[in-house]
Amino acid sequence: MADENRSADRCIQYASITDIGMRRANNQDAFNTMVADDHEYWEKRGHLFVVADGMGAHAAGELASKLAADGIILSYTKLLDTSPHEALRQAIIEANAKIHEKGQTDVGFQGMGTTCSSLLLVPQGAICGHVGDSRVYRLRRGMLDQLTFDHSLVWEMRAAGKVSGEDSEINLPKNIITRSLGPNKNVQVDLEGPFAVAPGDTFLLCSDGLTGPVKDQELGAIIGSLPPDQAVRVLVDLANLRGGPDNITATVVRVDGSPVATIDVDDEDVDGSRTGRILWAISAVCLIAAAGMFMLEARIPGIRTPSILCGMVAVVCAIVAVLQRFDKAEPIEDGAPPIPILGRGPHRTYNCEPNRAIASELGGVCRELRETAGGVGLNVDWDQLAEIERAAESAINEQNFEQAIRHHCRGISSVVAAIKRHRKNDRPSDSHVDLF
Repeated sequence: MADENRSADRCIQYASITDIGMRRANNQDAFNTMVADDHEYWEKRGHLFVVADGMGAHAAGELASKLAADGIILSYTKLLDTSPHEALRQAIIEANAKIHEKGQTDVGFQGMGTTCSSLLLVPQGAICGHVGDSRVYRLRRGMLDQLTFDHSLVWEMRAAGKVSGEDSEINLPKNIITRSLGPNKNVQVDLEGPFAVAPGDTFLLCSDGLTGPVKDQELGAIIGSLPPDQAVRVLVDLANLRGGPDNITATVVRVDGSPVATIDVDDEDVDGSRTGRILWAISAVCLIAAAGMFMLEARIPGIRTPSILCGMVAVVCAIVAVLQRFDKAEPIEDGAPPIPILGRGPHRTYNCEPNRAIASELGGVCRELRETAGGVGLNVDWDQLAEIERAAESAINEQNFEQAIRHHCRGISSVVAAIKRHRKNDRPSDSHVDLF
């Protein structure tokens, strides 16, 4: 199931898709969207996107995720006298109560639950409401920020200082979540933001069926190189090609401009990140200089004063950098009430600038697909596919990696579409392509 559109005032493009994956009997993921259809409603409620990943036997998880995706938006639209971020929090709490009640009153749904990741775009910026291990990302100028914190055993153990290293290096179950909607009467909801929104910003909401098989760097490169409707399709195709062990859901939202954008894209330091790095660098240099002069004090008379001054500059720069890091307050439209700083996101940041490694990886996927598909007689325009691959190689040679990624994604989608047609029309063979 897919959904794609452009808002009435043409300030955002968005697309959503959910897929059963390769190894599940039913799809327990769900998504929903609420896009303001006029400027007045935008100023009051904004745009809201929700992704949910259900859990529980048979239909239980499917019902839980649907109750979350539908219920959150319905409740949010009714809470008109409440500030947007508090309305979002209350809507998620109400969804939890409904799912919990259903699980208590029907034996077939006992213990059911669901994750919930939501993105609210309002005049004050972007706000995330979150429970579980589905995720919300923001891509800006090649940098991918994970705005939400995974409520999983791995992330909680790392936050407590009991483990360290990358997720793949930690010898703990990756599928254990510590928080969800439904199992308990009460739920703790994480709110993050408000984050500044600039023209060109691209947001991704997704279930762990996507983030498991597809690397963060690939996520960023793909959503940054393709329009939302093509990006969601390629992301799902790629997750399925790598085994599709779970249901897969992705929503991509791209901001075209105002009124959704709260800052000017021409501002070279829109989130203060570059300034922060400069301040930390100055602090480090001054601290090293102060330490060096302090050690030389016995040999060089009168050096104590410069040493103290360097130390003071280091401390001041460090304090300013820290304060700036947590200062999410951004310029807002006239008349929009301010929103307090919520949460501690972003929680991770990845450099997702299109590069040779990602382009080559996707090229390898495309070549493997071509070789496998050719052996089962698929109805593919092989000349067109060869032309796509040549164009991608030419782009790589010219170091235009974004263009190369775009070509390879086009090739992957064309072959996967042929595989799906083959799957519907012919009896399955022993080839792994028939998993589609």
